Amino acid sequence: MIVKRVGAMSFAKVAGTLYAFMGLCFGAVLSLFAMIGAATVPDNPGRGLGMLFGVGAIVLLPILYGGIGFVFSLITAGLYNVVAGMVGGVEIDVQ
Repeated sequence: MIVKRVGAMSFAKVAGTLYAFMGLCFGAVLSLFAMIGAATVPDNPGRGLGMLFGVGAIVLLPILYGGIGFVFSLITAGLYNVVAGMVGGVEIDVQ
């Protein structure tokens, strides 16, 4: 089987969703470290800011990762379609 064309929009939707999930995971880890850091430093005047940054990471990172993943996957799928038209595509063996 040879893949000669990829549906750019469907590929970008799937990739954007996967990148958003990765952003959620990274945001959760970053949030955990930010909240631990804010809670363990005594007399920290920036404690509230650190905790806000931690919570904001859970919201902001999935949006950024998903959006950037969607855009670059859309570009990549379009470029693949152009190049596959010139060289013939990618051959895949399936059982």
